[in-house]
Amino acid sequence: MNGKIDPSRIRLKVAIWVGIISGIVGAIIKFGWEVPFPPRTPQRDLTNPPQQLLEQLGMPYDLSHAVYYFNENPRPIMSFIVHFLFAIFFAVVYCVVAEYYPKIKLWQGTLYGIFLNFLFHIILMPALGTIPAPWNQPLEEHFSELFGHILWTWVIEIFRRDLRNRITKEPDVEIPLTSSFR
Repeated sequence: MNGKIDPSRIRLKVAIWVGIISGIVGAIIKFGWEVPFPPRTPQRDLTNPPQQLLEQLGMPYDLSHAVYYFNENPRPIMSFIVHFLFAIFFAVVYCVVAEYYPKIKLWQGTLYGIFLNFLFHIILMPALGTIPAPWNQPLEEHFSELFGHILWTWVIEIFRRDLRNRITKEPDVEIPLTSSFR
């Protein structure tokens, strides 16, 4: 690797599509992580952070807590919409930025997850009053959110690299086409 990228090898449309796909898969992975490691206590989950944020933005309680039923289980539709939109948006950002600045892929994307966890769960959401200050959150919440974000972004990177390389039939943009490894 020479550290330089060839702008003619940047595949923006591919990055966007791969970001959407990896964001959807990543959101499902993050949901799956939270089954054995729920980030909040049952009491704090009565109004979860997406619902709280929507209410802070003016959405009525009845709408923020609206549910749909699957197999007779109530599922919080607004929370799921926010969860998926967040996952897809930040996966697309990651995939697009990886085309221009490959260093975002450090530690197979997990540094990006650590950064997002810190930004949202330690700084922004506590500052907005959406969740308690970090020192008022249980250790289990920090554990679940940190490692959930790490797993989520690692899955995004796995999908990004595999799908991008399969679609373009080329290695990542920073790897010369003449490289013996891809």
